[in-house]
Amino acid sequence: MKKIIVAGIGPGSRADMTQAVVESLGRADAVVGYKYYFQFVEPFLKAGCECVDTGMKRERERAEQAFRLAEQQKTVVVISSGDAGIYGMAPLIYEMQRERQSDVEIETLPGISAFQKAASLLGAPIGHDMCIISLSDLMTPWEVIERRIKAAASGDFVTAVYNPKSHGRYWQLYRLQELMLAERRRDTPCGYVRQAGREDESIVLTTLSELDPEEVDMFTVVVIGNSQSYVADGKMITPRGYDLCSQNAPKAEKVGQEIMMESFRTIRGELHRQDYPTDHLWALLHAIHTTADFDMEQLLYSDPQAVATLFNKVKTGELKTIITDVTMVVSGIRKGALQRLGIEARCYLNDERVAAMAAAEGITRTQAGIRLAVEEHPDALFAFGNAPTALMELCELVRKGKARPAGIIAAPVGFVHVRESKHMVKPFRLIPKLIVEGRKGGSNLAATLCNAILTFDDAEQLKPGRDL
Repeated sequence: MKKIIVAGIGPGSRADMTQAVVESLGRADAVVGYKYYFQFVEPFLKAGCECVDTGMKRERERAEQAFRLAEQQKTVVVISSGDAGIYGMAPLIYEMQRERQSDVEIETLPGISAFQKAASLLGAPIGHDMCIISLSDLMTPWEVIERRIKAAASGDFVTAVYNPKSHGRYWQLYRLQELMLAERRRDTPCGYVRQAGREDESIVLTTLSELDPEEVDMFTVVVIGNSQSYVADGKMITPRGYDLCSQNAPKAEKVGQEIMMESFRTIRGELHRQDYPTDHLWALLHAIHTTADFDMEQLLYSDPQAVATLFNKVKTGELKTIITDVTMVVSGIRKGALQRLGIEARCYLNDERVAAMAAAEGITRTQAGIRLAVEEHPDALFAFGNAPTALMELCELVRKGKARPAGIIAAPVGFVHVRESKHMVKPFRLIPKLIVEGRKGGSNLAATLCNAILTFDDAEQLKPGRDL
């Protein structure tokens, strides 16, 4: 009978080989395959079965040999590890049938793929949309592979990685990790399995940022989770759907938080620079998210480690109060964060003493509010989103030694005295500062920069929105 059966023999264990494949091996007149795989199939071959084994990278030679044998009225089984249709021999057999215009009958028998076996050993990581990417650039240009990695990362696909590393291919997995981290949380669950289903099988569960490419070789399959994936009881799990309120998926507890996380990943991917220090990046992402204005990349100034320094002051209890120029800034600071950290946010604009002081001194009400605030909270974090005169007032009080701010957020908006007020802040080198340069600013910006400070411990994981 002129027939070629292309059979996926699974990852290597007899238990993972389908009954259909075992039966096909038992009736084969000849078996063709990579010599390493014959150890897995020899027990099932009938007496007198011809075995044609070849070395690695000899796929076309194997296919030609299979057709020559089949054209001699033999039933030939061509074996591939895993599933023959996934980076296996099946496509080549069908292509060669067309080339030869052969009348040999072809049948394909599926097998358990290495990514399926690896996934089962890790838990249940491929419960939602997923893709497989091979890092071998022998037959696919690296530029194409990189486009596919980026698409998988931005599309939030669970991703299985084949051919992650070899003696000559040492850097590709590092690059994949870099591209994935540009879109995914650092703590995204990640696992890898070496020799899945074989005697020297090993299983490692880690995170995307902690994945060590040096521990991976060509016999390893890497599985990277999506935004919903999580680890429970030592197993990696990806829910079947995007259940954003699921109690089982602690990485995305609320719909609003997940939307904000996705927005931050999008913004980060569109920045002109990707090498900002973490604390400046965290403030910048908040600023752009609030305004949808990528000019913030040029306009937002922050002292080195300003966000980290102010957050540490909050954590140690040194910073207990945030003073704002207008009530809209207070409204924008997340109440959950204030309560969680034991911080008070205050605006003196509606204090009954303000109107009297403003009238008596011939100053604006916001200036008067800052004067009163400094008397009672000289060491607060001061955040300005509207009134340049209030910011200028604070600068004068600092110069006179009456105010010792823990930090200053300078984001007043407008056309009169706005730029000058921000220039006045810059010389205070010992005070951590965040400044929105130029005319742009606003209460929403001042508030979001406060939120960036209060949530800085979420910056490494790129996980905003905890207190929404």
